[in-house]
Formats: sequence, structure tokens, C-alpha cells
Amino acid sequence: MAQLEQWALGGRSFGTIVSWFLLGGDLYTAYTFIAVPALVYGVGALGFFAVPYATIAYPIALVVLTRFWSIARARGYVTTADFVRDRYGSRTLEVAIAVTGVVAAMPYIALQLVGMRAVFRQFTILGAGGGLTALTVAFILLAAYTYVSGLRASALIAFVKDALIYATVIAAITVIPPRLGGWAHVFALAAAALAHRPHPAKIYLTQPQYFTYASMAFGSALSLFIYPHSITSVLAARSREVIRRNAALLPIYSLLLGLLALLGYCAAASGIVSKDATNVVPLLFARYFPDWFTGITDAAIVIGALVPAAIMCIGAANLFASNVFREFSPERSSVETRVAKLLTLAVAAFALLFIFFVPVPYAIDFQLLGGALMLQIFPAFVLGLWTRWFHPAALLSGWACGLVASCAMAYASNFTSNFTLHAFGGSLTGFIALYALAVNLVVSASLTPLLRKGAPA
Repeated sequence: MAQLEQWALGGRSFGTIVSWFLLGGDLYTAYTFIAVPALVYGVGALGFFAVPYATIAYPIALVVLTRFWSIARARGYVTTADFVRDRYGSRTLEVAIAVTGVVAAMPYIALQLVGMRAVFRQFTILGAGGGLTALTVAFILLAAYTYVSGLRASALIAFVKDALIYATVIAAITVIPPRLGGWAHVFALAAAALAHRPHPAKIYLTQPQYFTYASMAFGSALSLFIYPHSITSVLAARSREVIRRNAALLPIYSLLLGLLALLGYCAAASGIVSKDATNVVPLLFARYFPDWFTGITDAAIVIGALVPAAIMCIGAANLFASNVFREFSPERSSVETRVAKLLTLAVAAFALLFIFFVPVPYAIDFQLLGGALMLQIFPAFVLGLWTRWFHPAALLSGWACGLVASCAMAYASNFTSNFTLHAFGGSLTGFIALYALAVNLVVSASLTPLLRKGAPA
């Protein structure tokens, strides 16, 4: 465990079953259990973008990650930035990719902390205003667990997490809708509740939402498997076949995601009112289940946030230790592993700051804004797996322009995940990540011929 590959990648030894639970634990998080139902509860049908996004991501993963795994195993890479350094021979681009991964992981980790806070807030021992105390407890749990555990412990506990989640979802779908009079009654009550929101919503998509929905689903799918925690879990697999099998098996989780999203309508139909939408799922279970089962549900949510948050911290710290700190310690060593373990604490602490200083309307916006940053490495990493055409300086310029565009649009839209473009007398509201990626690609593709033409023969 003193070696970085053992602590951060589990010795690259996980088979199909362990990888299935690890990737499931990695990708189906408090985002699934808390943020998606909360968004559906708040805005209606638009929140269901997560269901197709989590499905179409797997064909992309099948193509991209099997190729990257083969290259990484042959060359000994432990991060995407390792690949970028060797592909383009640019130390600056390597650091840019590494820093982007670290920063983009922080809002995603913040989402997991928010999910744990939603559960801990229900504990009467914290008092009526126990939000800050709950967040402190969540942070301490995450920091201690991540520092000690490494990837193997996360893989082991993912078995427990998934068992709890399946039991909870099956119970919820079996018990709650009949108590509300059946699904037809749920949809009718939810439609009435959504119509009386400060910003009225519907239980089905309206025509102006079509592009927004599609862009959120497609943009999120492109970014899902290039996050540091996704790469960490993939590189822990022992063979290409393990990744291929999991790309085929993991969509099973999307069935759960669709059912969990429907709990947002159940909460609206139940008349649950909360100033913070992240609380609606714990409140829903507390209303319809006995205390002992509500405790099981709360445990599922907390573990469902803790396991992926730990992997995210490991992935982000691994990037920094391998691709920034390595400049000062060229040989991967026990010193580098200690640095990575300490960095997991720093990453968790900075993720906590996102909760206080980035005022997102819904918790899910943390993940979506992180995806807008993460998607800016797509040209250098994903396209770089198949072509060397891009000039590294052009990629660096495109990356910088994409990040600036992402941050500017996020600020202009009050940290929501969508931005409205006005042109030719019309408007188009879409996912910030895709708009910024378009800027990135245009700059990278335009500058590459110019830089190659001006390069010495």
C-alpha cells in the first residue's frame, strides 16, 4: 500500500464483478439518490435528462476506455495527464489537464457532501439548525475514510452500498405509489404541485426544453468517463474484457436511476415542502416508512455518497501527485503516495468550500458545472487517442478559451448549468459544457494549421 498503484488503483487487479460494483459505486452516487429526484421535484420533466445520459455514456465508454486501458497498461500510465504528456510532449498541457481534473472533481465531491448533509439534517441531536454541524460530520467522515482506505476499501464497501440501494428502491416503488393512490394519481398531483411553483413546471417536456434536455444528456455523457474517479476505477480493471463486460452490464443501474427520478414526483404529490430540495427524498422516506427502515435508507444514501466521494478524492489527488508533484519527485515512490493521501484531505476541504461560495440553485448543478470544466480536456485526451494532428499549443489555447467560456457563462447564468444564446432574433438555451466545448474545438482546430505552418522544418 506504500505504492501509488496499490493505494490508488488497487494493483490493477479487479475482475468483472468487483469492477461492476466499483464502477457502479463510483458513478451512481448522491447525484442519483438525492440530486436527480430533487431536480425532478423542482423543475419537472427536465430532471429526467439523467436517464438517457447514463445510458448513452456506455457505448462511448466501450470505445474510448478500452483503447485507453490498453495504452495505459502498456505504458504504465495512472492518469489521463500521463497519456497527454507522452502523446504531445508538452509539460504545460500535462499540468493543465491535471489541474482541470482536480478542480472539476471538487464540485462533484461537494454534491456528495450535500447528499450526506441532507441525511444528517434529519437527526434530532443536531437541532433544527444543524446544517453546518451535519456538513462538518460529513466532511470528517469523508476525509478520514479516504485517507485510510485506498481504492480496495471503496470497492469492498460498494457491495454493501449497492445492496442497500437496490433494497431501498424496490421498497420505495412498491410502497409509496400505492399509498398515494397509484401512478396516475401521483402524476396528477405532481402536475398540480409543479404548476404552482414560483417558476411553473410540467411533468412532461415542453418544446422549448427539447434542446436543453438533449444538450444536457449528451454533454453529460461525453464528460462522465473522463472524470478522474472514472479513470481511476477503469484503470483498476485487470483486462480489456473486464471493461467491455462492464460497459454492457452497467446500464442495469439506469433502471434504478429512472425509478429514483420518479421519487421526485412522489415527493411533489405527497405535498412535501422544503426550502432545500435536497431534503425531499429523506423526508419522503421518513413519511412513508417506519423508523427502522428509514435508518436503512439513510445509511444507503450516506454510503452512496461516501464511496464515490472517496474515489473522487483519490482520483483527483492521484492526478496532482502524478502530474504536478512528480516534477519534484520524478520516481514514483512511497513519498508520492504519502503526498497523494494528504492531498485527498485538501481536495475534500476545497470541495467543502464550493458549498459555501458557489450558490447553485440545485445540488445537481455542482456536477453539471464540474462537467463543463471536465469536458474541456476532451480534445486533448479523447481525440488524442486516435490522432496526433492537433498541435499541443493549439490544444492549450482551446482548453483555456473553453474554460473561460464555461466560467463566464456559469457566472452570467447565476451558476445554473444552462445558458441562453440570443442570435438572429431568437434564443437557444443549452448546456454550458457543450457550448464551451464548441469554442474549444474551434480554437484548437483553427490554430493547429497555423502553428504547424509556422513551425521550423
